[in-house]
Amino acid sequence: MTEWIWTRRPTSGITCVVLCLGLAVACGRFVSDSAHGDGSGEASLVSRAHDIHERILTIDTHDDIPLDFATSAVDPGVRGDRQVDLPKMTDGGLDAAFFIVYVGQNERTPENYRRAQVDAMTKFEAIHRMAEELYPDRIAIAYTADDFERIAARGKLVAAIGIENGYVVGQDLSLLETFHQLGARYITLAHNGHNDIADSASPRPNLGDVRSEHGGISGFGERVIAEMNRLGIMVDVSHISKAAMLDAVQLSRAPVIASHSSARALVDHPRNMDDEQLRALADRGGVVQTVALGSFVSGSSGLRADAIGELLTDFGLSRRRDIDLSALSVTQRADYGNRLTEIDRDWPEADVATFIDHVDYAVELIGVDHVGISSDFDGGGGVAGWNDASETFNVTLELVRRGYSEDEIAKLWGGNLLRVLREVERVASESSIVSSGPDRDSLRTRRPGSPPAAGDQVR
Repeated sequence: MTEWIWTRRPTSGITCVVLCLGLAVACGRFVSDSAHGDGSGEASLVSRAHDIHERILTIDTHDDIPLDFATSAVDPGVRGDRQVDLPKMTDGGLDAAFFIVYVGQNERTPENYRRAQVDAMTKFEAIHRMAEELYPDRIAIAYTADDFERIAARGKLVAAIGIENGYVVGQDLSLLETFHQLGARYITLAHNGHNDIADSASPRPNLGDVRSEHGGISGFGERVIAEMNRLGIMVDVSHISKAAMLDAVQLSRAPVIASHSSARALVDHPRNMDDEQLRALADRGGVVQTVALGSFVSGSSGLRADAIGELLTDFGLSRRRDIDLSALSVTQRADYGNRLTEIDRDWPEADVATFIDHVDYAVELIGVDHVGISSDFDGGGGVAGWNDASETFNVTLELVRRGYSEDEIAKLWGGNLLRVLREVERVASESSIVSSGPDRDSLRTRRPGSPPAAGDQVR
């Protein structure tokens, strides 16, 4: 079996294709056989995919970060055990990532809103610290669609910012302008659990959630969407209920996105979107960013996870990405391998091909102009062959293998998302609001609810 590994290293300006012999489990990359059994044909396909990957702009719309991001504990400039860091982005040719300001759901009290806002500011500050203090020569923050292209053309990685869970807004509409000035370019209206904006696709009974609280988008949520349109923040409909999603599509004056969702027709998961939702999103010019998260793209992922967990427990192994078998005897290793083979047979691991099945389905249903790509790295995402940012090329390779053209691949990898962002910017410009990034000094002192610093609004 032959495996192709591609890496990009801008520091040398050299791009190489390396032939690696061995099993996928040994190499940790996506395995591909020539469709015609012709090694030279496969080499030509890989070379073409490599050239395309080098030329296009690749954007991943959902990468989570912890509260201690951009500190000595979690240094994004150093290759570590997280799925996304700057070295892995460089190696895999991932040009741009939306780093996510996520806040968890809790009871809706003023005290909990304040805690969520403090956590959000910690993550905002971390992203800015990464780009402006720690590694300004390697990565920069994009505030506009043009910024993505400008920054990448200068040979830097691109950081964008998304907020996951409108819970952080609480009941304070004015926070949206602060978040926008700090760089937020999309907000996921809800997460797991209803909030004051929208019903969730995953209600939280432990927080008192009924099946539907608002019947979709709340009255306050309508005002939130209008303000996001005014400011130039993309409305993200991942995680919200079907009724809320359909409401949001109609309420927004600009196209909406689903930042990390896949096709429910293939996997009946409440976080995936059914055909009616996908068509509604496309009819209004939006884009669904199909997500490489195992349980969203493979119906057997949950059963596989349970089986793997039982296997690790039986052998006294920790649940981590790199399983250490050194403490096992030769006999135990053999038993472990046999059981793992049985798991692979009964519940195959979701891989790049499984993920691209969802891309194919969405493209066939709503057209290539309305489909994109996301990973949900460090938030549960990742499939065999695209387990971290260093393996990003394997997605492009599978798209080439399936016959997508360079223009279509460019749309899937970010062109469609930037089209939506430009339309969102156009709608905002009608209200004479187009904002750049905040003043660096004001960032350190500003907190939600405080007025914008002088000089924050330009362009």
